[in-house]
Amino acid sequence: MLIILGGLPGVGKTTLARALSQHLHATHIRVDTIEQAIKASGMLKADVGPAGYMVAYAVAEDNLRGGKMVVADSVNPLKVTRDAWRSVAERTSSVVVEVEIVRSDRDDHQRIVTTRTSDIEGLIPPTWDDVVTREYEAWDRSPHVIDTSFKTVDESLSELLEALKPETIRNRSAI
Repeated sequence: MLIILGGLPGVGKTTLARALSQHLHATHIRVDTIEQAIKASGMLKADVGPAGYMVAYAVAEDNLRGGKMVVADSVNPLKVTRDAWRSVAERTSSVVVEVEIVRSDRDDHQRIVTTRTSDIEGLIPPTWDDVVTREYEAWDRSPHVIDTSFKTVDESLSELLEALKPETIRNRSAI
């Protein structure tokens, strides 16, 4: 199974991805970590661009082919990135579940974005202005949506685990 988590910075994707990966003994693939490692290598003269996502797709595909469950953690802001994740699942004959993580309370979201620190060496977290002006296309499919505003990690994880039950996946596939 490939579980694709997407959403703006500061909504709790990584926190939830870590909890879910630990609970399911799944492989957690975080695009921020990959992109920062590419930057830190000094090999690129320009912006990382799609390179981080391309590496993440390849690592996810290898893990899925090896029989591992994968939790993909990225902003996943564009239709093209979402389609590419789905292609990974298709190539590996894996079940795919798309989950959009949101923080619907704007003040809560801004508070998180403006007070958090990065756990990746060298990565500077985006500012609130970066978050609200970021290109983020509407989803063309109906992902399961988890709103993390004023919820604990355990509450959000429970909601996500409910969304991953086979009967829930089958019912959402019909949407």
